[in-house]
Amino acid sequence: LGIPILPRSLKEPPLWIKRSLQCDLQQTPPTSTRNKMQNDEGKYVDLYLPRKCSATNRLIPAKEHAAVQLNVGQVDENGVYTGDFYTFALAGFIRNRGESDACLNRLLYEKSLLTFSK
Repeated sequence: LGIPILPRSLKEPPLWIKRSLQCDLQQTPPTSTRNKMQNDEGKYVDLYLPRKCSATNRLIPAKEHAAVQLNVGQVDENGVYTGDFYTFALAGFIRNRGESDACLNRLLYEKSLLTFSK
């Protein structure tokens, strides 16, 4: 909202304009807390943290819908999930080129989660 333009004959704005301006000023939070988000502990954190592609280290934009994020769980000797996991993000660039399978195999091999021995 902007400040309304008043005719020259009026020296003071009408009452309804004064009230609407007062309401706008009361409803607007201070700039120090306007665009901040608090976590459960009450600390201020950023609203958006961009992801990086695990294969190419490129930033993944917020609007890229072709990107995927995979959580690969750790299992014990019996094949039971331990609660630990590794997170991999693949950009749409890699997926469009058809290299996501090879890149994921390389990333899993680097983390010793996949072996190529028989």
